[in-house]
Amino acid sequence: MKKGAVLSGMRPTGALHLGNYFGALENWVKLQDEFDCYFFVADWHALTTGYEDTSDIKNNIKDLVIDWISAGLDPEKCVFFLQSSIMEHAELHLLFSMSTPLSWLLRCPTYKDQLAQMKDKNITTYGFLGYPCLQAADILIYKADFVPVGEDQLPHLELTREIARRFNSLYGEVFPEPQPKLTKAKVLPGTDGRKMSKSYGNTIALSDSPEVVKKKVSTMITDVARIRKDDPGHPDVCTVYAFHKIFNESEIPEIDTQCRAGSIGCVQCKRNLSNIMVDYLTPIYERRQEILNKPEFIREIIQNGNEKAKLTAKKTMEEVRKAMKIDW
Repeated sequence: MKKGAVLSGMRPTGALHLGNYFGALENWVKLQDEFDCYFFVADWHALTTGYEDTSDIKNNIKDLVIDWISAGLDPEKCVFFLQSSIMEHAELHLLFSMSTPLSWLLRCPTYKDQLAQMKDKNITTYGFLGYPCLQAADILIYKADFVPVGEDQLPHLELTREIARRFNSLYGEVFPEPQPKLTKAKVLPGTDGRKMSKSYGNTIALSDSPEVVKKKVSTMITDVARIRKDDPGHPDVCTVYAFHKIFNESEIPEIDTQCRAGSIGCVQCKRNLSNIMVDYLTPIYERRQEILNKPEFIREIIQNGNEKAKLTAKKTMEEVRKAMKIDW
């Protein structure tokens, strides 16, 4: 017996990298055996900040689903679907927007943060301001019991819960209040020591070949104060050490000791890391190569998932219309 329904999604904005994998996808793979999981490609959400250029969205959708399967998500255990294929999301979003106070949207932390960070884009749009209503629709239309989030995302989920409470108080009990499924994400820096981000060009993608992974590891920033091989190192400021903590946790005490004593050089440390990472990532890469040769397989998975999601969404919207007395 499954322990309830879980819902989460990702925007199709480019190749998934190790930050995405250890930040969310690794946990999704674990959840699929315990819960009824709905995982969706959030292509409408991608438009909130990327509406001006939609040329890559179709390919990104396909690549995202390929990455999910390559990383271990099983479409036999969970439902994959495309947000824009389930029109009920848009309908519920519209209905929520009628009763959600503007002040709730304006106080959303992400709204203010991204306005400040993305000054090069015109995102002072209705869609960007109102995206929490769409997010609430995504979650509540499947009556999700849990949403996997990190602590920094709790305010977003609380807004969904507030929207559910307001709807229920106005029209009667229709929606449960989804609970956070707190996940401990493993945080990796980019190869240059900054946050791993496609915009910085410092990512290691799930689609990278073993040769590319080795090359990227070889360029990683280490302790800049360490000049010679036998100089004492400071592992806490080293990007390579941060990756060892994720991929080579059992050897961390020894690596720390060797680095501080100057008994292992940065080149050797990178080579050791590279071998371990290639061993870990090659099965994902090989599964990906197999799937790339089966385009109809991906299309079939999305279509089957859309059909399953549609059944649930349609049933919920019948309840919503009846509760609101607009079921003409």
